[in-house]
Amino acid sequence: MTIKRPRGTNDFLPADTAKWQYIEAMLRDICAQFGYQELRTPIFEETELFCRGVGGTTDIVQKEMYTFTDQGERSLTLRPENTASAARAYLENKLFALSQPVKLYYMGPMFRYERPQAGRFRQFHQFGVEVFGSSSPWADAEVIALAWEFYSRLAIRNMVLHINSVGCPDCRRKHRQLLQEFLGGKYDQLCNSCKERFQRNPLRIMDCKSPVCQQLSQDAPTIYDNLCPDCAEHFAAVRQALEAANIPYTLDKRLVRGLDYYTKTAFEILVDNIGAQSAICGGGRYDGLIEELGGEPTPGVGFALGMERIFSALAAQGDDVQVPASLDAFVVVSPGNEDVANAAFALVTQLRRAGLKVEQDLLGRSMKAQFKLADKAGAPQVIIIGEEELAQKAVLIRNMENSEQQLLPAAEVEKYIKNLRR
Repeated sequence: MTIKRPRGTNDFLPADTAKWQYIEAMLRDICAQFGYQELRTPIFEETELFCRGVGGTTDIVQKEMYTFTDQGERSLTLRPENTASAARAYLENKLFALSQPVKLYYMGPMFRYERPQAGRFRQFHQFGVEVFGSSSPWADAEVIALAWEFYSRLAIRNMVLHINSVGCPDCRRKHRQLLQEFLGGKYDQLCNSCKERFQRNPLRIMDCKSPVCQQLSQDAPTIYDNLCPDCAEHFAAVRQALEAANIPYTLDKRLVRGLDYYTKTAFEILVDNIGAQSAICGGGRYDGLIEELGGEPTPGVGFALGMERIFSALAAQGDDVQVPASLDAFVVVSPGNEDVANAAFALVTQLRRAGLKVEQDLLGRSMKAQFKLADKAGAPQVIIIGEEELAQKAVLIRNMENSEQQLLPAAEVEKYIKNLRR
């Protein structure tokens, strides 16, 4: 029987990875403009990191983690998200000793055991940013602006930014009591997950996807309406910053995030018609996370976006990532002459060493077939070498757009192709 890839995973073939690389390059460029630097963390971590950082009451920790015991009897977990890992790296590597804030970004695979469906996979890929060391509402606004800028450059249509404040521990204690009083008489009608949340983290009932629980909590008191003065002032400043930058948003008083570490600002960017969920990005502030992991109280804010959902959003609006042609030239060789073949290979090697992207046929095809290959590869120029050209120490260069040809000394080819790139 043929071995197949595990359920909930994907193979990304060269036509796909070219698009991924284009997107990743765009993200790196935007991060450089915003002053963020790349962080790379292990794919697996000690399980305790996610239990403490993500939260023991979350679905991720309770139901979705890929956890295993290694040969040293250590409990390890494939990372289900990367904010906890980034916080661990910030502490372990003493990044708090650097000038604050520390602005980081990451991209890579994450792992959650979920039922695979449109837009959800067991191995998926995230890009995210984290800002450690700033409690300013401008930091909240900046990470939102970075996400908005990225999707705007991709021309994602019908985006809606939802924002809310989930308050601080003081706000949450007050709201927790009000929420439990409101839902107490409806407890028996809640789903099993929300019954478990009722005592430990009732705010997460507001995020339940069950239609019954959504209806039961429809008129429940919101955390937004019970913010302390400090949290209300912070959130008002975030909204003013977004308005100053002309970033439209919708106040969503029911918005909460699925991870326990969130405080104050929470946000999501949503689009329609991309499968199981419409959220393509989510994040917020997590001022208690570093302290939870054993560090000094340190404010933080960030977001993560699903890379696969970028392509789902583009496909839903009938678009795709248009990757520019990458080749500078394709070398076409008249077959059957070893001297010509060696001269062509030497030229290809020279041009590649000079930083040019050059291809050639490796199967001894006819010249006609080689031209078809060059056209399919999107080569703007074809360099032709035959016996006559070899004898003259020259090459024939054809512009594939207008079919114009010119004979050029072989020694000048590198300079000629480089000048065309400018």
